[in-house]
Amino acid sequence: MAWAKGKAMFFRVTRAGRYQYVQIARSYRDGGVTKQQTLLSLGRLDVLQSSGQLDALLRSGVRLSERLAVIDAQAAGETQAVAVRRIGPDLVFGRLWEESGIASALRAVLRDRRYEFDVERAVYLTTLHRLFASGSDRAAERWRENYRIAGTEGLALHHLYRAMAFLGEPLADAATVLGSPRCVKDRIEEALFESRRDLFSTVDLVFFDTTSIYFEGRGGETLGRYGHSKDHRPDRRQMIVGMALDAEGWPLCCEMWPGNTTDVKTLLPVMARMKQRFCVRQICILADRGMIREETIREMEESDPPVRYILGVRMRRQKEVSEKVLTSHGAWQEIHPERTHSKGPAPLKVREVTAAAHRYIVCLNEEERRKDAHDRAAIVEHLRRQLKQGDKSLVGNKGYRRFLKLEGEGHFAVDEDRIKAEERFDGIWVLRTNTDYPAATVALQYKRLWMVEDMIRTTKSILETRPIYHKCDETIRGHVFCSFLALRLKVELEKRLRERGEEWEWAEVLRGLDNLQEVEARFRERRYLLRSALVGHARKAIRAVGVAVPPTVREV
Repeated sequence: MAWAKGKAMFFRVTRAGRYQYVQIARSYRDGGVTKQQTLLSLGRLDVLQSSGQLDALLRSGVRLSERLAVIDAQAAGETQAVAVRRIGPDLVFGRLWEESGIASALRAVLRDRRYEFDVERAVYLTTLHRLFASGSDRAAERWRENYRIAGTEGLALHHLYRAMAFLGEPLADAATVLGSPRCVKDRIEEALFESRRDLFSTVDLVFFDTTSIYFEGRGGETLGRYGHSKDHRPDRRQMIVGMALDAEGWPLCCEMWPGNTTDVKTLLPVMARMKQRFCVRQICILADRGMIREETIREMEESDPPVRYILGVRMRRQKEVSEKVLTSHGAWQEIHPERTHSKGPAPLKVREVTAAAHRYIVCLNEEERRKDAHDRAAIVEHLRRQLKQGDKSLVGNKGYRRFLKLEGEGHFAVDEDRIKAEERFDGIWVLRTNTDYPAATVALQYKRLWMVEDMIRTTKSILETRPIYHKCDETIRGHVFCSFLALRLKVELEKRLRERGEEWEWAEVLRGLDNLQEVEARFRERRYLLRSALVGHARKAIRAVGVAVPPTVREV
């Protein structure tokens, strides 16, 4: 549509008999009534389309519009490209970096330091790279060449190394906990916590989990040690990384220890350090089955004041649970009924049991109960068929072996008693707690432990922290801390997407933003920036953050 002397001109299609005709018309007002007038009839639509005359006419008109002329010339290869830069990552996460308080927290701890380069920009570059491509700091330096990231143009590789060392630098006179000193990155975490805190905000519920990350080399002076590898790489030195989230799923802090530190040693030191760092009176620890042992529980209960906890129980290994808790009888309290649609909450029933002055919450998921029974029946059925053909090959299969028993002259048979005993574990998990929370609250809060487990998986996959080539503890701590900052940006963006009621896939968000490009081109002795189309879920992310999409074409 065009405007001439205050009147709108446009193409329209009219029908006369069997044919459609293209006309140029105008609309105008006559005494308060809107009317249309045909200015020119261009001919039959089918003839114009088949002959290419309509395309030629429109292309000719485009040349009269400078903005559209640039787009047309770019498509025809008639512009001279000067540079191509990806702009999506910085467009969205640059805004979140500022609004989440990370930039200001970094500037605050840098206030009394004198570096000849912008440390805040170096940390931002490394964090942004961790979101989109992952890998080493050397890879981040090369990655930056294809992106428009303000303030990073003059950064070199040694600047990134020095920025990592700054983040992991121990503070003066700081005590160590499990071999981990208080560092600059701790001050940043505390500043970020304070920026979200108000008079009424408290941290009384903490989700905590750990993982191992292996090194390509020795792994620093103290962090790189051989230990139980969750990556199944016992041949590599590793470190232990712990992640703590609050009840809303917000990452509070990350902790790093030497690779030979066991999970059960971390709970009490982490609790004590967090109470001091975040000025909280009480903390309720939630941890999974792999982090519980009787000595740890006893220490938490005997501390002053006692540490509140909700801990998963290893049902088969703890006699008190398998012989007393699971054999007790009582009414179930239904929290969530059977699902009527796939996106509804999983069914959940709870029952409270006290054994030896210990409070247990038995939880039941009917869907899981049916699945466990079905899976076991399939295994046993297959086992019976295989036994008829010979039993030697079955012993090496862990899934089969637990349902076998030795019988006669070195032969195996199905253990019917074991199959019957396994039924009581179907769909069941058991929690132990010393809180006074209602049973339903205990169960629902524990189910949210998946948030921190998901964060750990994210750290090791989407935000792939490896490979770590650093040789100093300080740079290693800084490298891992950038993954923590990347997690905070991810959580912040997802929070804003939820608030807008959006549905998204994280991979599509990243793909869309990574494919948002700007081409700098010369046309008719002038310079223009042309933006690519939005793909994936880029538009959703941009709207959630509240930034403006650059125009399709603009002159610079």
